[in-house]
Amino acid sequence: MDLVPALEEPLQQPLKSVLGPATAKVMAEHLGLHTVGDLLHHYPRRYEERGQLTHLADLPMDEHVTVVAQVADARLHSFASAKAPRGKGQRLEVTITDGSGRLQLVFFGSGVHKPHKDLLPGTRAMFAGKVSVFNRRLQLAHPAYELLRADAEESVETWAGALIPLYPATAKLESWKIGKAIQTVLPHAQEAIDPLPDSLRAGRGLVSLPEALLKIHRPHTKADIDDARARLKWDEAFVLQVALARRRHADAQLPAVPRVPAADGLLTAFDARLPFTLTEGQRKVSGEIFDDLATDHPMHRLLQGEVGSGKTLVALRAMLAVVDAGGQAALLAPTEVLAQQHHRSVVEMMGELAEGGMLGGSERATKVVVLTGSMGTAARRQALLDLVTGEAGIVIGTHALIEDKVKFHDLGLVVVDEQHRFGVEQRDALRSKGKQPPHLLVMTATPIPRTVAMTVFGDLETSVLDQLPAGRSPIASHVVPAADKPHFLARAWERVREEVDNGHQAYVVCPRIGDEEDGKGGRAGKKSAEDEAEKRPPLAVLDIAGRLAEGPLRGLGVEVLHGRMPPDDKDAVMRRFAAGDTDVLVATTVIEVGVNVPNATAMVIMDADRFGVSQLHQLRGRVGRGSAAGLCLLVSEMPEASAARQRLNAVASTLDGFELSRIDLEQRREGDVLGQAQSGARSSLRVLAVIEDEVVIAQAREEAARLVAADPELTTLPGLRTALDALLDEEREQYLEKG
Repeated sequence: MDLVPALEEPLQQPLKSVLGPATAKVMAEHLGLHTVGDLLHHYPRRYEERGQLTHLADLPMDEHVTVVAQVADARLHSFASAKAPRGKGQRLEVTITDGSGRLQLVFFGSGVHKPHKDLLPGTRAMFAGKVSVFNRRLQLAHPAYELLRADAEESVETWAGALIPLYPATAKLESWKIGKAIQTVLPHAQEAIDPLPDSLRAGRGLVSLPEALLKIHRPHTKADIDDARARLKWDEAFVLQVALARRRHADAQLPAVPRVPAADGLLTAFDARLPFTLTEGQRKVSGEIFDDLATDHPMHRLLQGEVGSGKTLVALRAMLAVVDAGGQAALLAPTEVLAQQHHRSVVEMMGELAEGGMLGGSERATKVVVLTGSMGTAARRQALLDLVTGEAGIVIGTHALIEDKVKFHDLGLVVVDEQHRFGVEQRDALRSKGKQPPHLLVMTATPIPRTVAMTVFGDLETSVLDQLPAGRSPIASHVVPAADKPHFLARAWERVREEVDNGHQAYVVCPRIGDEEDGKGGRAGKKSAEDEAEKRPPLAVLDIAGRLAEGPLRGLGVEVLHGRMPPDDKDAVMRRFAAGDTDVLVATTVIEVGVNVPNATAMVIMDADRFGVSQLHQLRGRVGRGSAAGLCLLVSEMPEASAARQRLNAVASTLDGFELSRIDLEQRREGDVLGQAQSGARSSLRVLAVIEDEVVIAQAREEAARLVAADPELTTLPGLRTALDALLDEEREQYLEKG
């Protein structure tokens, strides 16, 4: 919730600015704050009590900090320098303390005069600057500061106990300057229109919106802060859930062709071919999907499954059900490698059922075609013809499926694999190719905590596959500390050789291809052990493949695979690896999803700390797909105590993707997670934390569903409509509309 009409006044205007033009400009450019409403919704990150001094011992290096402390000592020194050769250079050194730690402030040249006058021993102030080290001591060079003086009327007790809001700030605009700007516009908070229905607010014991805004920016007690945050969390959760509930309600009104499989058709024949029985989870999820397909409004379902849980099989059965009912199904894959892989595995699973119109094909068969951007003209022309005539019941492709030239005879189902890799427009363009809105099944192998699913995919019904098929083997995962224990890395390559000697294959994954300019990806100018490990460029496929082939893996068949190879070459490499002709595949994350080679049992991930938790889990899922146990080795040069190593230890300790996704979310800014899922829109969440506030989100979802069922147009709630308009800027509205 960013704006309400009374608060839409811009902070910067040609004739009359609410704030000084320079301040307003910095707020717009660096903090994304453009109106009075934006500024009022820029909430404090935390609060300092004037009587409580910050722990200076815990200051983070290289970060902009705001500290409240007392001046212990101030000394002015003269020195000679290039600019002041006669010893007339001046340096002011001020030591501040919080009773437990000390911090040095330093000012130079003409900048010493004002602080020399202001910062007398005993003075209390707020200081802001970047923490650095000089002569092994922490210091702030030329910090900005604000003296904390009690007003004459203010008693000492009130002054000492007052809560000072500290705001998310930038180097160009300190926290207290933001605080002063907010105090300027705070009277406007009284004009804020409350989006929550009175009954909900009363029932939940929540304060009004104007009161919440006053209390969050000018609290008198800690209870004020708690009241304000509780109320503002409800605003964010409820307005978002109402938007999603209205989307679900609107989807339920759309027409769709019910798709019921024939009693003894393609699906029945396919099930009879399967050499195994479906897991209980696969049967349950298939039942949910078939129930949706049989309705006369479009299915909107999210299928999330653990790595290797058999999502592709469930999706294929849904596609066959639609083909059975006379329609066509399209599977949209994010990469050509994955599209080709899906095509191969679907054709393999279907056998003669995929040979519609061909000699030897079953009479119940359909045609399965692949469509990618790199296909030859003749093959492409034939695929397009098969789609428009209805000859092909199933098409598997990349974004090439979305082009205007692609026409369907009767598109009944769209399956989107790895949904987060596609933009809204791409998904929507494919859905618009149906005569009526087709059913939609979105698949992801990235487990999503329940609250994130409710917040981000709240307009989709959710099915979860968390049971692995029988015959899948456990995967042992270990961290290999290459810098601390080089012999561990040597042992890793021995393990790869052992797997190959036993008739298996292995992946080696690197973060970079290696044909870029040298030096990209490195970081300079840092000194810690952690930074030393990060400073060099990430290890590259082309370098590592050569080193392995000439060194520890000499004599084995080593090939490379990366995204910049020509599509035919990529496909040929994957075919050779799938056929067992290649022992070791050195690749980028192009193998992250969907690649299925049951004979591959070992994976070595180089510079594993450069990958996210969920990505490591995805990659690891490429091994252990057959009857032999899987092995995943996470190689890192990061020091044992570093956060990166803790992350790798977490990945090595569990195969539970949902547990890992919680860890991932707790370690990253929520905006990153939500922003990505919101098609690049800025996260609307300020105080709501999707992991911690599970109860609020679940309650808000129930309240929103009840409200929208009774009044979809929100005719009786103008304040809520206003808040929705503010939340759903054009981009976000499109995201919600297009699912």
